[in-house]
Amino acid sequence: MQLKSLKMLVTVAETGSFVAAAEQLHTVQSNVTAHVKKLEDELGVQLLLRKKSRAVLTPAGRELMRYAEQMLRLHDEACQVFHQGNPHTGTLRIGAMETTMALRLPPVLAQFHAESPQIDLQLQTGPTAQLSQQLLEGTLDCVFVAGGITHPEFVSTPVFTEHLVLVSARPLQGLPSHTELLGATFVAFRQGCSYRHRIELFLAENDIAAARVVEFGTLEAILGCVVAGMGYALLPEATVLAYQSRYPIHYYSLPQGLGLVETHFVTPKPSAWSPALSRFAQTLEAVNGECAA
Repeated sequence: MQLKSLKMLVTVAETGSFVAAAEQLHTVQSNVTAHVKKLEDELGVQLLLRKKSRAVLTPAGRELMRYAEQMLRLHDEACQVFHQGNPHTGTLRIGAMETTMALRLPPVLAQFHAESPQIDLQLQTGPTAQLSQQLLEGTLDCVFVAGGITHPEFVSTPVFTEHLVLVSARPLQGLPSHTELLGATFVAFRQGCSYRHRIELFLAENDIAAARVVEFGTLEAILGCVVAGMGYALLPEATVLAYQSRYPIHYYSLPQGLGLVETHFVTPKPSAWSPALSRFAQTLEAVNGECAA
C-alpha cells in the first residue's frame, strides 16, 4: 500500500472527481484511476462509486480514509522534522562513564533540556567497553567513553581531558613504594572500565604482575571504601576535587603519560544523526567551548 496511492484516494474523495484530483496532483486522470484500482485490488474491496458526475466513497472507502489521513499526516510530520531540522521532539539515548555523567555532563544536559524540553532523554552509565558495544548494536545514540572507538561507521571526537590521580584515605607525599603496592588493594569499576585498565598499567610499570582489585558499580561506593581504608583508587582529578567536600580523600597525580585520558564523544556519522542528536552535538560544542574559555 503506497502513500502515493492513498494520497490520490484522499484527493478524489475531497474533490469528488478523478479529473479534479489529477489536476490538483499535477498528473493525468488515468494515473489516479490506476492507483485507486491498485488499492481496491490489494484490499479486495470497492472504495469509490461513480454517481452521475461525482465520485463518492463506499463504506469500505470511508473506513480506509481514516487510516489514510493518519498515515499521510504522520508522513508529513516526519518529513517536516527532518527537512526543516526541527530537533525539539523525539528521544535521545546517551551513554557515559559514571565519572563523566556525574561531573562533565550536567551543564550540557541542563542547557540541552532548557533548549529542547520536549526531547525525551534516556541516560545510562557504564564502563567504556559496555557502552561501546551498545553503541555498535544501536541501543544507544551516542556515548562518552575513554579513548574513543575505531570503526568506519562511527566518529570519535575528544571533548574532555582527564588527569588520573591515585586516591587514598591518607595524605600522599608521592607514589607508594613497590613494597606497599605489593600488598595494596585497589577499588575500581567493573571489567571494561578504562580507568581499571589504567590500574593494571600502573601496576605493570611498578613490576607488579597482579594485585587485589575489588569491583564496585558506583562512584560513591568506591569513594566510601577508599575513605574506610579499604584501598586505593584511580579516578579523574576533577572528580576527586568535586567530591572532596563530601569525602575526606587525598590524592597524588600520576605521571602524564599514564595519567592523561581523553574522553571522546562517539556517534554514528553525522549523515545518520537524528535532529535530536544534531541539537545535542551543537549544545555540547557550545557548552564545552564556554567551559574551555
